[in-house]
Amino acid sequence: MTRVVIAEDEALIRLDLKETLTEEGYEVVGEAANGDEALEMVTTLRPDVAILDIKMPGADGLTAARRIIAEGLSAVVILTAFSQRELIEQARDAGALAYVVKPFERNDLVPAIEMAMARFADLTLARAAAGEQASRADAAEEKLSERILFDRAKGVLMDSHGLAEADAFRFMRSQAMNSRSSMGAVARRILEGELTPGDKT
Repeated sequence: MTRVVIAEDEALIRLDLKETLTEEGYEVVGEAANGDEALEMVTTLRPDVAILDIKMPGADGLTAARRIIAEGLSAVVILTAFSQRELIEQARDAGALAYVVKPFERNDLVPAIEMAMARFADLTLARAAAGEQASRADAAEEKLSERILFDRAKGVLMDSHGLAEADAFRFMRSQAMNSRSSMGAVARRILEGELTPGDKT
């Protein structure tokens, strides 16, 4: 069952929304009369979708939508009066994934919720993919940095201590195994003068 938080400062509209949603098979898990309450409820309850009136006391629907989408808390549907149509672009910029113009019809509300949830799912997948890509890039950069450190340390062992390349590699590998540390950590110790071929550890 899709879980919904409603934020609407007009009690009659809020009641109408709840009845409509319940009849359509949604579970209304929270009702707020202002944007601050809505943010707190969405953060705590983690619904599938938040329906936010664009004009509310405290944090308005736009402010709440920005926070909710930025933190990836839920899909967002914005409610706006017909006279506020110029605010729809602002709602989109705030991250609203669908909107409904008041007075709303049942046939407008349900598709808007489904659209918002589908777009939120796409957004979540895109963020996950971007995070995974960034993690791979960070790992590759770290690996390259370790390789550079390793090559520099190997050069120090060869130039300053007269080791052949193979012996320098064996020394570093044995030090890493004995100290249960990475080759990068061993390389840093060599470069900082803390570790030389005459050391036992």
